[in-house]
Amino acid sequence: MNKQHSDLSLSEVHESVDTTGKPRWRRILAFFGPAYLVSVGYMDPGNWATDLAGGSQFGYSLLWVLLLSNLMALLLQNLSSRLGIVRHKDLAQANREAYPKGVNFILYLLAEIAIAATDLAEVIGMAIGLQLLFELPLMYGVLVTVLDTFLLMFLQRFGMRKLEAFVIGLIFIIAVSFLIQLLVAQPDLKEVASGFVPRLQNDTALYIAIGIIGATVMPHNLYLHSALVQTRKFKNTEDGIKKALKYNLWDSTVALNMAFLVNAAILVLAATVFFKTGRTDVAEIKQAYELLPSHLGSTVASKLFAIALIAAGQSSTVTGTLAGQIIMEGYLKLRINPLVRRLLTRLIAIVPAVLVLALYGEEEVNQLLIFSQVVLSLQLGFAIIPLIHFVSDKKTMGTFAIRTFTKVIAWLITVTLIYLNGRMVVEQLRSFFASSSSLGWKAGIILGVSGVVFLLVYTIVYPFTKTAKRASSSPVHPEPAPLELPGNLQSFPIIAVAVDFGKNDSRLIGQALKQGTTDTKFVLIHVVESVAARFINKEIKDEESKTDKIYLDNYARQMKQKGFKVAWELGYGIPSREIPRIVKSQEADLLVMGAHGHKGLKDFIYGSTINNVRHNVQIPILIVNNDQNVF
Repeated sequence: MNKQHSDLSLSEVHESVDTTGKPRWRRILAFFGPAYLVSVGYMDPGNWATDLAGGSQFGYSLLWVLLLSNLMALLLQNLSSRLGIVRHKDLAQANREAYPKGVNFILYLLAEIAIAATDLAEVIGMAIGLQLLFELPLMYGVLVTVLDTFLLMFLQRFGMRKLEAFVIGLIFIIAVSFLIQLLVAQPDLKEVASGFVPRLQNDTALYIAIGIIGATVMPHNLYLHSALVQTRKFKNTEDGIKKALKYNLWDSTVALNMAFLVNAAILVLAATVFFKTGRTDVAEIKQAYELLPSHLGSTVASKLFAIALIAAGQSSTVTGTLAGQIIMEGYLKLRINPLVRRLLTRLIAIVPAVLVLALYGEEEVNQLLIFSQVVLSLQLGFAIIPLIHFVSDKKTMGTFAIRTFTKVIAWLITVTLIYLNGRMVVEQLRSFFASSSSLGWKAGIILGVSGVVFLLVYTIVYPFTKTAKRASSSPVHPEPAPLELPGNLQSFPIIAVAVDFGKNDSRLIGQALKQGTTDTKFVLIHVVESVAARFINKEIKDEESKTDKIYLDNYARQMKQKGFKVAWELGYGIPSREIPRIVKSQEADLLVMGAHGHKGLKDFIYGSTINNVRHNVQIPILIVNNDQNVF
């Protein structure tokens, strides 16, 4: 764990996709991708629970909520991408600059809660999908989902475009699965069209509607999109920014409308198969899977349903990981190992799922799924309000600040969301207070709700205050201390050189000699890596160790003939351990190493010696790769 040294959002893939210097159609395609990663959050297992509940209980009547949610999502995601393209900052970074530390920390915690709620839906959805296809107990399925934490680590090694292609492939599987199911169900299109007339029958419909909005317009996607658009390299001119904004709008429109069609397909399927046949009690994914064959006359539809569910959960896993990384690095300037970050997020999601399964059984899991989406909806205001402030600010956005009409629409969306959430909270609290006699719980809930209301008001008002206007942007790094430069520059007294007896040793040793003089002592290092060497160490007398000694002695003799002071030492076992040990024992002042030259899957299989060595030595390391580049 360390404070990050780069203020770039997703620095490992920042501007990794070059859109410049290409024909127009290829440049447009190069911009397509980020919105597809965002769109999977709009069709994750949490959406399924709310769509199934809405379709089976209220028929097609909540389709207008899905459409409204999609329109909200289009506007908000467009604002999010605008922030990243124009200011080159994600939402978390912009918040860190704009709000005081205490408020930022609370906003960070709320964002983490949203990530946990999102991941909870993915965990439960994946577990249900595994249970439906392979009859795996739900508890085991939940625990198995820990393994998919390694998926993103593997995919990122192949680059951003390959990661996007993988996710688009999963989206295609989901879309085709539901298209086939709808063709079998044959819904009445006139009745489907009637569902776009706004109406809410009762409080239950309101609760599900808010869940649909929470599952569709997801707060973590606003953080994610503002970072993902920065993976595209484009000309940072007024014309270049305009084109980037236009192409990203096209990307968002296509991707999010596809997500809307998937969500609508789930709701229409539930309405056609269950509501119209009198099964208004179907609100669980597992129950829908079991009833589909009897209503559609085929088991193929139910299998496709389960496959699509697994694909939805798996694709959402990838984006949840990226969003968690963005939030932690943006708010806290803290970067930890991505695998540790992923495991932490997944464990936070698994704990409540395991507890519910252990205490209440599988029957209550679907309620937990819907509740997670309502939690997401409650977090929306804390992401949307700062976002609107940032993209409205002419001082930082210049000519790309949003227009008055867009600003009014954005604030109307925010007011609508806050009103719906407030109304739902009031209804829930009213029923709780009527049934509970605990004064402690009542007092705690009142204080909590008051705190949330105060924070909402604060995030709205603070950017307009004089304090905010006077506050300067937080620098990427704190002001550095004065440099302590040495008076008399001297070469390194002892230089260690790790050789591997390959074709690049001449280049490696040549670079090492440039760092010293004839008074410098050069120490040649090689490590015998055989299995026997790891156990027997110096006692080994095999052919490899004998040959390696001869080779080292030969290198040393050639260097001595040129007037250099040379010693050598052979290590035994694991290079990442032996090289630091020898460096310390020889009291070297500089270590020169060669890069393996492999990456991606090979690096995953063979490991990275340099990365491990650098954590175990306290001296400078000079790295020379196969192309004679020096790092």
